[in-house]
Amino acid sequence: MRRPSASMLLTAGLFSLPLGWAMLLLIVPYLLMIAVGFWTRQFPLFVPDFQFGNYVQLVSDPQYTTVILRTLKIAAMVTGCALILGYPLAYFLVFTIRSDRLRNLIYMAVIVPLWVSYLLRAYTWKIILGTDGALNSALIWLGLIDTPLDAFLYNQTAMVITLTYIFVPFMVMPIYSVLENIPKGLIEASEDLGIGPLGTFAHVIAPLSLGGVVAGAMMTFCLSFGDFVAPVLVGGPDGTMVANLLQTQFGAALNWPLGSALATLVLIMVLVILGLTGWAERASARNLR
Repeated sequence: MRRPSASMLLTAGLFSLPLGWAMLLLIVPYLLMIAVGFWTRQFPLFVPDFQFGNYVQLVSDPQYTTVILRTLKIAAMVTGCALILGYPLAYFLVFTIRSDRLRNLIYMAVIVPLWVSYLLRAYTWKIILGTDGALNSALIWLGLIDTPLDAFLYNQTAMVITLTYIFVPFMVMPIYSVLENIPKGLIEASEDLGIGPLGTFAHVIAPLSLGGVVAGAMMTFCLSFGDFVAPVLVGGPDGTMVANLLQTQFGAALNWPLGSALATLVLIMVLVILGLTGWAERASARNLR
């Protein structure tokens, strides 16, 4: 039997450390979470079991289905708003601004907020939309209202605004990267053939940028889907999302089996979304060949 060489042992040792680290901190916690989702709660403890009562409760109880559907709706709205804001900005940076210094400056201004505390950025919108905030103060100064309005805060609209502001850089970055790498010769060839700007965008730029749009939408949707800070700060009673339910089940309710089942369900939904986005990227790549 051939003995392993020193290089093979060294390679195995180098790969075993990150693999073991991933197993310990990623795979094992996921397996524990999935297993606990089948346990039974007997207050104040949890009994190992194999039953689907927790999942049946999540599907049959309107409280949970309503929150899941609300979370999907808010995440989809945030993704749509981020795309509406992010794509024109990325397009403007790549195809309109000729100065590299100015382009880099604006691009850095887009991503610099990511270096600021997430909580601070979310709290900023609570100050802006509050009764004593900048929006109400501006409306009173313009004479449009006499007294501050409380309709701007503690609702789903405030959540969409806040989450869009927080996650729009994740939409801009992949779209900007894809647009920047589009060969300029294709655009020039389109112009030489007499195709106008709209035709060039529809037949050249938009198809080639679809991969960046899908990647940005995936990141924005998944991040907003799992957010739990914005609902607490600006959401109000009708702004509870899945992450807030998870926090409640593992905290105040002390129902780890139900919380694990809900977390497993969220994990499955995220994996399905990742699978669909991957399929969309591959389909768009095949269409461009």
